[in-house]
Amino acid sequence: MTLPSTLPDTLRKLLPGSLTALASHVELCKGERLFLQRQRPRRMYFVVGGEIVLERMGEQGHALVLQRVRQGFLAEASLHSGSYHCDALVTVPGRAVALPIEPLKAALAADPEFALRWIGMLNAEVRRLRAQCERMSLKGVNERLLHMIETEGVDGRLSTASGLKSLATELAVSHEALYRALAGLEKAGVIFREPGGIALQRGTRHSPPV
Repeated sequence: MTLPSTLPDTLRKLLPGSLTALASHVELCKGERLFLQRQRPRRMYFVVGGEIVLERMGEQGHALVLQRVRQGFLAEASLHSGSYHCDALVTVPGRAVALPIEPLKAALAADPEFALRWIGMLNAEVRRLRAQCERMSLKGVNERLLHMIETEGVDGRLSTASGLKSLATELAVSHEALYRALAGLEKAGVIFREPGGIALQRGTRHSPPV
């Protein structure tokens, strides 16, 4: 169903009117695969709420998580690809917005202002990925967790709606190690837990965003 009037502000500011009129909402159900590896891309998805992971099978037969998206565009590279290179698995139920790819490509080619806004959005994603790479270079669980709160949280608060095990996977640590880090940081007065999130105590600062 097409409901352009209820699009997130991020999309309404980014997209030209010709595309907002084509946008449709997609309900995300846990366990659903939004698309599959080797399928031809027909839509670009923007995650509004919930969580989707991009994964594909590794040589050892285990699923490899390539990206975890809680808000923002999913598989941007599919815009200029003949097929998806991974599966999109819904891990937390929510909602997404779907845009047909061919009109999206046409709008980018015909509208320079929209193309510049799109490039700006991609640049922001590159900065986020740089911060992620920097985080993975940190050895301690405490450092990785605090870095994530600073770089991906909002006003010092990081959502944990997808669960602590999901967060541990994203930090590339065991969930036991994450639980110990959380307990230690909370006892030291560095963070506090709240429903659905982890927050820095007021006045606590860590690494600035990359």
